[in-house]
Amino acid sequence: MQEVYLGDCLEIMRGLKENSIDMIYLDPPFFTNKRHSLSSRDRCSHYSFNDVWDSYKIYAEYMQSRLIEAKRILKDTGTLFIHCDKSANHILRLVGEDVFGEENFLSEIIWFYKRWSNSANSLTPNHQNILFFSKTKQYKFNKIYSDYSETTNLDQILQKRSRDIHGKAIYAKDLDGNLVSSDEKKGVPLNDVWEIPFLNPKAKERIGYPTQKPILLLDRIIEISTNEGDTILDPFCGSGTTLVAAKLKGRKFVGIDISPEAIDLTKSRLESLVKTESALLNKGRLSYINADEKSLAILSGLDVLPVHRNAGIDALLRRNYLLKPVPIRVQREHETLSEAIGKLSVAALKKGAEIAFLVSTNTMQDLFDLKIENSIVKIIKSPALEINLVIEQQEQSSNNLRNGLVNV
Repeated sequence: MQEVYLGDCLEIMRGLKENSIDMIYLDPPFFTNKRHSLSSRDRCSHYSFNDVWDSYKIYAEYMQSRLIEAKRILKDTGTLFIHCDKSANHILRLVGEDVFGEENFLSEIIWFYKRWSNSANSLTPNHQNILFFSKTKQYKFNKIYSDYSETTNLDQILQKRSRDIHGKAIYAKDLDGNLVSSDEKKGVPLNDVWEIPFLNPKAKERIGYPTQKPILLLDRIIEISTNEGDTILDPFCGSGTTLVAAKLKGRKFVGIDISPEAIDLTKSRLESLVKTESALLNKGRLSYINADEKSLAILSGLDVLPVHRNAGIDALLRRNYLLKPVPIRVQREHETLSEAIGKLSVAALKKGAEIAFLVSTNTMQDLFDLKIENSIVKIIKSPALEINLVIEQQEQSSNNLRNGLVNV
């Protein structure tokens, strides 16, 4: 089954068979009371929809009628996910529990991401909510495991855990008091906070539709709740992300949307599947951290912002100079001054800096040999280098004085 319907999802769901769907993902209007619009990258296509309501009661009734139908067509092993944010989270939680029962509310998933924002006088919004419901207690759920964190103690991985009489977790021991090795470790079970990058403006799968979600997010929802061959329904399919993810995962799908433009876009995406991979998920957050720890230690005492994804800059001063950033680099142990200046100068100019600082840590090259004209780089000796040079000068002076006395 690979069906895409144009129309009101309430009416179309009423035509679907009872107990026929394995999983339903809803990305309904968020009760933002705004009109949302966006253009495709080539500016040839424009998409918009209204999310304006007279009252929260009307919105709640609108969603309740659709959730009642969703429950009817779900299999007894089925699950339902409602995507929302702070605007309607409280409303949809209550409506969902009213339809499915409080006992069948399984979890509130936090989709966490990082986006640039100029949010003033409030906290920057960096997450959305996904409410996870089941139809019965016999719901389908596939466990997913992730790697242990870098701070996990090795004993926690290798040794079996048990609980004492007070219910406290302890390391298990055999009858002789020896620690017991753990069973095969699969990793850390998936928790309810998911860090999945938001689609950036240059992502291949971005098509300019308002509220478009990344395929990677739907991948995870599909993986935990369905098996290959299962049927997925998205009653507000929009740009078709859920259906694209379902097709890539070998699932059957049904998509519904009231917008002709959304349906045309969905069909187009299903004919030419495009998915953006995430380097963050594939490599891990630590792969982006390349700021040298020794360098940052040398800069301690300065009010700086460490830079992790730049080969020429270690940090930026938190204060600007002539309204421009002030980059800083620490010379590496086996790096000549000219090499360090070259890397910093190129990186600083790309960032529009008027001045940059290099902290020299060795004298592998004399400054007078450098042929860098109009350099914006100012060189400052590190405390260690300055102290060593002063000591060397004092020793040289003492030796000269001693030699002079001997000659006399």
